[in-house]
Amino acid sequence: MGLGADAEQPVGSPAASIVHSLAKRGETLATVESLTGGLLAATIVEVAGVSSVYRGGLVVYATELKSRLADVSEQLLAGRGPVDPDVAVALAQGGRRRCAADWCLATTGVAGPEPQGGKPVGLVYVAVAGPGGSVVRRLELGGGRELIRSASVVQAFRLLAERVAGAPRDTADGA
Repeated sequence: MGLGADAEQPVGSPAASIVHSLAKRGETLATVESLTGGLLAATIVEVAGVSSVYRGGLVVYATELKSRLADVSEQLLAGRGPVDPDVAVALAQGGRRRCAADWCLATTGVAGPEPQGGKPVGLVYVAVAGPGGSVVRRLELGGGRELIRSASVVQAFRLLAERVAGAPRDTADGA
């Protein structure tokens, strides 16, 4: 077919846009995923030239792996459960440290088909940890499992793009 990697992720795609922005800034990215189960990472690595930006990621589907691999406090997980805004932030912060990246994107939520731990299907938290701190966004998504997972990926990229656009390139000031 001869279309190349950009045929899968056109330059205007959210993943390509953020990869190119981070490459220009000389910054790196990592991911920590629960409900998206690697979809975020897979979307990122479809972008040509991503190796200079993407450090890697963790898929921590099981709750105990959120603590063991992503350094989320066991007390936080026991008290709030895995689908929580503070857990999403902790995932992003832990992934940023563990992967030695400038930025980290994290996802946690309920893709369905059944509610989990009293949390409704479609409740998702996406978080970004970066040089200037962390932010989390609550999403209430409709549709089936596949749609919830793919919409979570798009929303995670949007949140990261907003944070990167507002962040100074000189990270020494902690803005």
